[in-house]
Amino acid sequence: MSKIKKAFFCSNCGYESAKWIGKCPACSEWNTFVEEIIDKGSDKEENWNAYHSEKRVAKIIALNEIVSKEERRINSNDTELNRVLGGGIVQGSIVLVAGEPGIGKSTLFLQIGLMMNQLTVLYISGEESEQQIKMRADRLKISNENFYLLTETSTQTIFQEIKKLKPQLVIVDSVQTLQSNLIDSSAGSVSQIRECAGEFQRFAKETGTPVFLIGHITKDGAIAGPKVLEHLVDTVLQFEGDRHYAYRILRTQKNRFGSTSELGIYEMTGEGMRIVSNPSEILIAQREEQLSGSAIAATLEGIRPLLIEVQALVTQSVYGTPQRTVTGFDLRRLQLLLAVLEKRGGFQFGTKDVFVNIAGGIKIEDPSIDLAVICALLSSYEDVPLPNHICFAGEVGLNGEIRAVNRIEQRIAEAEKLGFEKIIVSKYNKKSFDPKNYQIQVIALSKVDEVYQQLF
Repeated sequence: MSKIKKAFFCSNCGYESAKWIGKCPACSEWNTFVEEIIDKGSDKEENWNAYHSEKRVAKIIALNEIVSKEERRINSNDTELNRVLGGGIVQGSIVLVAGEPGIGKSTLFLQIGLMMNQLTVLYISGEESEQQIKMRADRLKISNENFYLLTETSTQTIFQEIKKLKPQLVIVDSVQTLQSNLIDSSAGSVSQIRECAGEFQRFAKETGTPVFLIGHITKDGAIAGPKVLEHLVDTVLQFEGDRHYAYRILRTQKNRFGSTSELGIYEMTGEGMRIVSNPSEILIAQREEQLSGSAIAATLEGIRPLLIEVQALVTQSVYGTPQRTVTGFDLRRLQLLLAVLEKRGGFQFGTKDVFVNIAGGIKIEDPSIDLAVICALLSSYEDVPLPNHICFAGEVGLNGEIRAVNRIEQRIAEAEKLGFEKIIVSKYNKKSFDPKNYQIQVIALSKVDEVYQQLF
């Protein structure tokens, strides 16, 4: 008989304790510990070997003896997913994809699985029936004879079916619905998620089969389950976007095989997710007339240059305390820029309500957007529209200076490609590029007040 042990887990961070504690020592949350029964018996190894490959014998090896080689990657037939993963799906990798309910995670990965007709793909669903998945596949209008379905939540049954089929790619929707017979607690609990993810990680590494785990998020936006779930996997992708907008963003949070600052953009349509190959054109509104409070910023997400529209509205405050409202931009960063304009430019924003919006529902963290935000604020403050053919790329310091930004050449080339005639950059970026190489006029300035004199 296997020995049964009870343990207490923090439902917020997954910290394990032998007894109940009021306050979690790891995340400092109160009353988050729940009791779970864990089967720690000797049956675990036997059960594993019954439906997995032979056990690999580990041995010590000198670092110099290891031959370094490139990871073998599989083309997913989806250029955005390839970019986000660093050039394709690495064999034996395990990828966790998280996002809000209804954002389109299941649709995207069903579509990716159907598109990969060169591989045998197994789609495991613990949330939907076979008929529901078939209806969605019919809507996508993609046929694939090598695509197989399994609606099951028990990991023992799943691995027995995997052993029969021998798929080359496994998609699990979702990891929170899986249940291992090695753990006595219910599906979705901290210990179940940890055990099921661990089993799939071991399967992926031993067989060289890539695995995609689709996960849920909590109301705070964090990935549901223990933090160790994110440590177990090789790559963590966040699928985000406002459900009221058509555009969705696939963002990398962790990647052992590539950059963590990549971005993939999709458009949700009636026939699935459409790849957006040139996002700059959709993020810049096609304006018939010139309006104040709008500026174009040349930003960079990973290696991809983006031109986005920054909208600002400055109005007289009706109430005692002026409002500061932002969408897609950091509120503290806006307060910093307003303080710079008050101190260095003499503009009275202390009695004004300020609203800033990044058009298209996208969130930007690149500091090079600062100059465009300031110009949009000044345009709305003066109620003078900026010229349509000008864009901005520069970080603003606390002394009102325009600081240099990285990879300025890519930003200038993107602005020129989209038909802009002028781009305002930092004077300290002048060594990084040659203006003669571009048809666009590059204006290099060092202070915010110089930008004001140039534009107004």
